[in-house]
Amino acid sequence: MPRVKTATGVAIGYDEAGEGGHTPIVFLHGVGSDKSVWRPQLEHFATERRAVAFDYPGYGDSDSAPDGTSRDDYAAVILAAMTELGIDRAHVCGLSLGGVVAIALYSAWPGRVTSLILADTFAEHPDGRAIYERSHAGSENMRMFAESRVDVLLAQPADPAVRREVIETMARIDPAAYRIGAEAVWLADQRERAAAIRVPTLVLCGAEDRVTPPALSSALTKVIPGAQYDAVGGAGHLSNLEQPDAFNTLVSAFVRGVDSRSS
Repeated sequence: MPRVKTATGVAIGYDEAGEGGHTPIVFLHGVGSDKSVWRPQLEHFATERRAVAFDYPGYGDSDSAPDGTSRDDYAAVILAAMTELGIDRAHVCGLSLGGVVAIALYSAWPGRVTSLILADTFAEHPDGRAIYERSHAGSENMRMFAESRVDVLLAQPADPAVRREVIETMARIDPAAYRIGAEAVWLADQRERAAAIRVPTLVLCGAEDRVTPPALSSALTKVIPGAQYDAVGGAGHLSNLEQPDAFNTLVSAFVRGVDSRSS
């Protein structure tokens, strides 16, 4: 798998597809997955623009993450990887932890973000501390943890192939990296950062998401000036993987609209 060595000194794993004159789109994964979760999106968006999915430090094909790595560190490394790949500006789409990182990236470098797509995420999670503590306690054996969590993550009844994919992807994550990612997402409080967003923003949430329920996405939408909200029917927390056609249709319409207004 391709890797890019960044100016931060960290090599980052990535997958990419497509090319063309439209603004690129960048995908950022959640705490329990890696760049592979975006395969349905790379296949779809390759027909209209350059699409790139990154691993965070410690995940997938990236270098390991040192203790103390934060959501802001993730954002800095992703931005450095974008720079190395010649991506000056992009639509940034993040799911769960990816949404948290996307907000952090925009907060630090707003000029590099054309629009935000924030899926199954939040500015602050009211149960974040409890979820973090459960994640920390259960992550010593990632396969067992994945098997215990998968049916909470997915709308039921889940597609058996998607269920297997989620378990296998989560089981591959290094426990130490998972704990760093869990702290980065579940202990986030980015309400001030979200309120300062000034680019077009689409907030998406699986209608059956029990981890970051639609109420949190509705609250996030209200915080971000001008943001729009759409529910993804028949999806839980991994809306892009569970209902890829619906997810892709919503995101495509949104980014095309942003591109047409800025051209």
